[in-house]
Amino acid sequence: MELTVAREYDHIRVKGNLSARIRLNCSRCLGDFETDLASVFTIFFRKEDRVALDEEEVELAEEDLISVTYQGDEIDFAPEIAEQVIMELPLKPLCHESCRGLCPVCGVDLNEQECTCAGSSFSLKFSALKDFKFDK
Repeated sequence: MELTVAREYDHIRVKGNLSARIRLNCSRCLGDFETDLASVFTIFFRKEDRVALDEEEVELAEEDLISVTYQGDEIDFAPEIAEQVIMELPLKPLCHESCRGLCPVCGVDLNEQECTCAGSSFSLKFSALKDFKFDK
């Protein structure tokens, strides 16, 4: 991880470059795999103003939306860096693009062996309607 910190006018700019090797679970086959994670980010820190807000509506400026406040003489970067890492995590991690996942009937990992169950042509798309009965 590499951080560059600079004081600018009324705020502190932190530019970061982070790369790490992480272990995830595939969302299709549930197997563990390792992948590289990279994040380039900029965070603005502003000194917190101790203005009491009496439950009235306050309009935020654009710089308020992209900055983080701090108190005292020290800034803890860890929570903001952790947030940047979390935002880089994939929503549905895949071990590889051609992952075939698990058989919906018997649960066999289709990447390792072929499924021999009778439901090989089974589709989950309309499975909720399979027992639906209607009168004409």
